[in-house]
Amino acid sequence: MQMQQQSIPAVKGGSRLHVFDMDGTLLMGAATVELSRFLGCFDTAFALEEAWLRGEISEVAFWNKALELWAGASEDQIDGAFEAAVWLEGIPEVFADIAARDERCIVISQSPYFFVRRLERWGAHATFGSRIELGGEVTENSTLTLEDKVLITKRMLNDWGLTAAECVAYGDSTSDISLFEWLPNTVGVNAKDPIRSLAAKLYDGNDLRHAYSIGRRLIAGPQAL
Repeated sequence: MQMQQQSIPAVKGGSRLHVFDMDGTLLMGAATVELSRFLGCFDTAFALEEAWLRGEISEVAFWNKALELWAGASEDQIDGAFEAAVWLEGIPEVFADIAARDERCIVISQSPYFFVRRLERWGAHATFGSRIELGGEVTENSTLTLEDKVLITKRMLNDWGLTAAECVAYGDSTSDISLFEWLPNTVGVNAKDPIRSLAAKLYDGNDLRHAYSIGRRLIAGPQAL
């Protein structure tokens, strides 16, 4: 189970929980693409991903080959790729507003944790990602799964004495299916099917503050803020 590899951090509970996906939701694209672009190996990485999508190589093989492309990348280069990536507008502002209300926000992504965790600098209370490390080796147990997103969210809600109705999730793609099937309050952000059909509400655009305002109305119920 992925949660056994990445422990749940000791975060003081809040009155609500906001759960964000990263690739395609907060990030207009994918971490693997942005890192490869910054390191100058985009074309090779793109061909590798296409081969994976066609079923020519396994997920494990894809990640191990990607790590070969990124071999020797420094923390400064990862920072550079993170900063150069195209993000939705207003992410730090949304995270700050959540904290100001004594609520909590977490990011759960299937992308490598070494990239996802940088969102804590922008105010995320906790981040979770696949255990894919530069210089390491990927196994079948390295990647975070759809079910892990639900398990992590349930664990944090239970620890804080919150219910599913006191949580809202923001996502866009198949990695969010299990979470969107379980939670009543969900916002599809630039979502693709089947998330567009599963989401309680939809937002299409480039400003997270607008998607967040939809999420706030969902968890506020009839007396929406």
